[in-house]
Amino acid sequence: MTGDRKQADQDRTPRGEPREKQPKGAAGSVQSVDRAVSVLEILARHGEAGVTEIADELGVHKSTAFRLLGVLENRGLVGQAKDRGKYFLGAGILRLAGAAAVRMDISQEGGPVCRELADELGETVNIAVLDDDAAVNIMQARGPASVTAQNWLGRRTPLHATSSGKVLLAHLPTTLREGLLARTLPRLTEHTVTGTVALRGELEAVVEQGFAVAVEELEVGLAAVAAPVRAHDGKVIGALSASGPVYRLTEDRLTELGKRTVAAAVELSRRMGYGF
Repeated sequence: MTGDRKQADQDRTPRGEPREKQPKGAAGSVQSVDRAVSVLEILARHGEAGVTEIADELGVHKSTAFRLLGVLENRGLVGQAKDRGKYFLGAGILRLAGAAAVRMDISQEGGPVCRELADELGETVNIAVLDDDAAVNIMQARGPASVTAQNWLGRRTPLHATSSGKVLLAHLPTTLREGLLARTLPRLTEHTVTGTVALRGELEAVVEQGFAVAVEELEVGLAAVAAPVRAHDGKVIGALSASGPVYRLTEDRLTELGKRTVAAAVELSRRMGYGF
């Protein structure tokens, strides 16, 4: 058998079909992700589809389509009707869509509240949401007295060292919160609280008084207060914070800012459907 003939035979399946060329390394991983997304788009378009239909639309072998569907099914992103063998979008898609919707809704509804509070306090106001093991800022407004041009938008900050993070931590389910507290927590300044017992005490106080305070725990010279924002079902979905320089945000001033921030967070929660 010549080399060309031998290679041609190797490039075909036992059934005589052309073997699918598989990219190697990073290129293959990217292609797999692209195909997986395409599967979701196909199911979104058709409602449900079988392995053969999906393979045809992707231009791949049925075995490849089956492997993609298996991974997506394991993650809850697709489901299968056992009686018909058809696949459909799973409940995991609703979870992801719900998380995205919350971010969009809180950003849209939070804009006016942020700007009004920033004008009232003269400080920088942010809205942060939980992003795995950090708080990420998705909305910001600066007051007339703000002395910094620092942009917090999109910035991920440690939960244990920020007022927003403490609010989010304080309202997590116990198991999840304890799992995060059990990790090694970095000391960012000499004022950062990293001890589990001390943090637990602070988080209990956050729930009792309705807001959190962080003074020079993330950055020297920076102080902040934050209050919880709730969804229609009462679940805490974000934190509204006000921050400024420590020389202006004294202890008494922080207490006053805390009360005003709580009032603004209640208003934003009302806009999100809480209390109706």
